Amino acid sequence: MITIDIIANSQKDLLEQIQQKIGGSIINNWNESILTIDNENAKGTLRFVPFDWGVNLLDFDITLRKEFVFKILAQPEFNPIRFLYPSVGSFKHRFGVDNTEKKVEQFQSLIFTNKTGGYNYLHFIKNEHLNLNLIEIVRKQFLQKRTSNVSSLNKKLYEVFADTDHENRFSNYGTLNLKMADLIKKLKKVKGKGMLRILKIEAVVYEILSLHIQQHNRLLAGVPLPTSLDKSELKIIRKLSVLILKRPEKDYSLEDLSLKSGLTQSKLQDGFKFLYNRTVTEYIRHVRLESARDLIRTTDLNISQIVYSIGFSSRSYFSKIFREKYDITPNQFKKKLTAVLEQ
Repeated sequence: MITIDIIANSQKDLLEQIQQKIGGSIINNWNESILTIDNENAKGTLRFVPFDWGVNLLDFDITLRKEFVFKILAQPEFNPIRFLYPSVGSFKHRFGVDNTEKKVEQFQSLIFTNKTGGYNYLHFIKNEHLNLNLIEIVRKQFLQKRTSNVSSLNKKLYEVFADTDHENRFSNYGTLNLKMADLIKKLKKVKGKGMLRILKIEAVVYEILSLHIQQHNRLLAGVPLPTSLDKSELKIIRKLSVLILKRPEKDYSLEDLSLKSGLTQSKLQDGFKFLYNRTVTEYIRHVRLESARDLIRTTDLNISQIVYSIGFSSRSYFSKIFREKYDITPNQFKKKLTAVLEQ
């Protein structure tokens, strides 16, 4: 096992100190830095993107070929709250004052920060592919943002955000959260260049951060996983939701999805309500409407062609539910887009 001592005084120190120990090369493109590694230590990438007001993103998409422990010192100048989520793989965490590591499984979140002078240990397993999303918030900078109304947080998180002198240690190990995995996929698909790309990435980062906070609120409120489902069954339901996202035009029925997944119709409904706050039918309709809106925006297909290409059989029904969802008819939406393009 190889321990990497990281003494980070600023945002970019973490990425550069990892490079010093593991190797690889860093490419800086606008405000985005990517460390690419392919050697005896690891294969993959680490991406670092700093935003305004002390918010930073560090994305791991990597397989470590050796067992590593990142030993991170909490500095007076740089001791952020860290929000971690592995959409692929797992890792272990402990504070320097603890002897026992806690494992953070795939789809489980972790929020932590330490006292100044304390150590944070992140233990990464050999030869396990890891997609890890890590969001940092530097509290003094973040609280200067006018829209950062941390007083609206629950009492515990408010105390953590308000602890700008880093006098307290905090950790929260979340339960299974599959919604966050969907946002991670969305983050990886962001396209564009320069400032526009960074703004798009930042928007998704704040969505992920919001889910971390919502989950912490749910845990404090004692909201459990649905009793009818275990974690493996929720993962099956997520696979179904991804299938629907990829092929919204298919003729899905609750009975067919039940046969395909091996789950009862009741479990499917409970799972979709828990993960997406929608019934199966509502989720399929939502995905189709989102797909239709994208097709109107990005293709030359007329409305009728789009209606049938996404699995609807009635144009009038499609127009009705499109207007209910977006407060505009499909034709009005298309005309507005055309007018903007012609300006």
